[in-house]
Amino acid sequence: MIDEKDARDARGRSSAASADVLGANTEIGRKLRQYYDGLVSEDVPDRFAQLLQQLDEVEATRKPE
Repeated sequence: MIDEKDARDARGRSSAASADVLGANTEIGRKLRQYYDGLVSEDVPDRFAQLLQQLDEVEATRKPE
């Protein structure tokens, strides 16, 4: 019979083994996620937001083809 501790140990080994398979890619993925999260949390510069608004206005006034 498998007790709860053995089940937890087996789950820990399987997740550690899958991380080992990826090797350096695991660390690269973690760093990329960290970088992406930092970019997403930054504010859009005012000038860029103004340009996007101008594009939206121009597209709204164009005739559909």
